[in-house]
Amino acid sequence: MTERRMSVWLAGLIVFLVSVGLWRASTPSGRRAVPAPGAGARSDTSKPPTLTVPRYGTVPQTTQAPQPPPSLSPPLDEGPSYLVLVARAATRRRIRLSAGTTYLNEVVAQSEDSMLHRWDNRVQRPVRVFLGPAAAANFQPSFLDAARRAFQRWQEAGVPVRFNVDADSGSAEVYLRWTTQFDIERTGQTDLTWDGDGHLISGVVTLAALDPKGQPLRAGDVHVVALHEIGHLIGLDHSSDSADLMYPTTKVRDLSPRDVASALLLYELPPGSLR
Repeated sequence: MTERRMSVWLAGLIVFLVSVGLWRASTPSGRRAVPAPGAGARSDTSKPPTLTVPRYGTVPQTTQAPQPPPSLSPPLDEGPSYLVLVARAATRRRIRLSAGTTYLNEVVAQSEDSMLHRWDNRVQRPVRVFLGPAAAANFQPSFLDAARRAFQRWQEAGVPVRFNVDADSGSAEVYLRWTTQFDIERTGQTDLTWDGDGHLISGVVTLAALDPKGQPLRAGDVHVVALHEIGHLIGLDHSSDSADLMYPTTKVRDLSPRDVASALLLYELPPGSLR
């Protein structure tokens, strides 16, 4: 009887344990399964951090404070340096000391910008000049030879500028033009251009075939007028002495010692402002 009860009890226990096991297997657990990559399910409900990209496409730096944009204001003009001022003072002193033998002091006084103007390094690289024919009344082919001799005369005086008077019109830096007669009391005119440092860049020399009274000029007259205008072309202005070729209304027929000395000193000094 006892053995029978024991057997029933053990059988009941086994049935109970089996039932518990089956019940637990059929009930879901408290853990969530992690979806496989690409499965489309989210592992949690939190949102990923949002990164805001500026319009210019650069990620903002969080470790350094943003820098203000550079100033677009032009740099202040501090004026010439001390060395430049010293050099200009030395140039003015040389010009003052040359009074009597040159008229560069008058040249500076007459310039609107207080600058010395001259060609730079034009010995090995001559200034290109176009001497073209003209249809002006009284123009003669001999006028071209007179102009060529005028350029040569300044070179023979020692001025360190050379001229190529056979340049074509397309490559020329200086044009020698002809007109029948000026409307004012003159027989020649020179127009120059230069850069901010006083270096001459180009020029136009215009010569007349008739004097202000309408009288025909001869080749010798054209030579003298060309000498005067080429003096302007190399950077000289007028002299107050009628003995100089650069006197406003030329009285002489050739370069004076002061004409030559003024041109030579001009080319010993640096071009540019004297202020």
